[in-house]
Amino acid sequence: MEEIGVALVGYGLAGSIFHAPLIATTQGLRLRAVVTNDPQRKLQVEQDFPQVRSVPTLERLLDDTADIGLVVIATPNHMHLWQATAALAHGLHVVVDKPMALSSSEASAMIAVAQRSGRLLSVFQNRRFDNDYLLVRQLIADHRIETVRHFESRFERWRPELRPGSWREERTPEEGGGLLLDLGSHLIDQALLLFGRPLAVYAEIATRRRRARADDDCFIALSFEGGMSAHLWMSAVAPGAGPRFRISGDSAALEVWGLDPQESQLVGGLRPGQFGFGQPGRDQSAELIENGGRPGTGKLLPLPAGSYATFYETMAGAVRGEAEVPVAPQEAASVLRVIEGARMSAAGGELVTLGV
Repeated sequence: MEEIGVALVGYGLAGSIFHAPLIATTQGLRLRAVVTNDPQRKLQVEQDFPQVRSVPTLERLLDDTADIGLVVIATPNHMHLWQATAALAHGLHVVVDKPMALSSSEASAMIAVAQRSGRLLSVFQNRRFDNDYLLVRQLIADHRIETVRHFESRFERWRPELRPGSWREERTPEEGGGLLLDLGSHLIDQALLLFGRPLAVYAEIATRRRRARADDDCFIALSFEGGMSAHLWMSAVAPGAGPRFRISGDSAALEVWGLDPQESQLVGGLRPGQFGFGQPGRDQSAELIENGGRPGTGKLLPLPAGSYATFYETMAGAVRGEAEVPVAPQEAASVLRVIEGARMSAAGGELVTLGV
């Protein structure tokens, strides 16, 4: 199998913790270059991947791409559009970290460039491969939860103080900061993948922490055809987190507690293919409750292994012409349209009809 050379643009949290390790452990991909102009991150690249060249700018990278077939954009959100379109116009396939762009119009412009160039474009929605979400998808597909009526999903954390140096917290939402673009992109993507196009959105978006410039406490309610609803919470100021998922159907409900461990495993240095990677965490549980039973009296279900590696395995196959991209850019654009509707709803305090 001929290896596909990969250039990673950005070596902050997303680049160093998620993308680089996943790329490096995917058969058929070879990390060949990292773009960063930060001296400390350059040293970190040299330590983590001595065989990989460090390049100060994307422009310098595009001057010499003889060994590069795929560019991964893992920079702050406001840079995604110009960097992705530059790489696509140069004839390279592109993966963009979520959110795809700052707006649906930017996403549409990026898609248009990909179509004109004939190159592949995908968006890194790794939470599609969380173990708890994989369980939810399987139970719904197998009709273990008949006719879903209500879906709840949460990413709640307790971070009452701002993290110094975090652009996600220091930038305004217009500049790409805030939880709605960050965690909201995951939760909305998961809901749309399960239930399709929402008809309307209602949202409450707040900035609660002292000196914060971006939203850090958000609630979104999505309405779907047939009366099904999805309630999504994302918060940095939740002293007590709720269940990760709660799903109610006609005669059964599912509660999932705890978080998929893959992020913490990557932070700790564990890699795909190593023993234990992706296996359920000790704080995770999934309970199927039937016929009006009470929590704690239902059937405990085993969680599958999570699989962030699937994203890049599928992307490698797409570049070789053997598969579709793991996340279609049109799906990521739909997420941004929901986010825009949520902002309109929060500003006006009313339900907003969507044309996603």
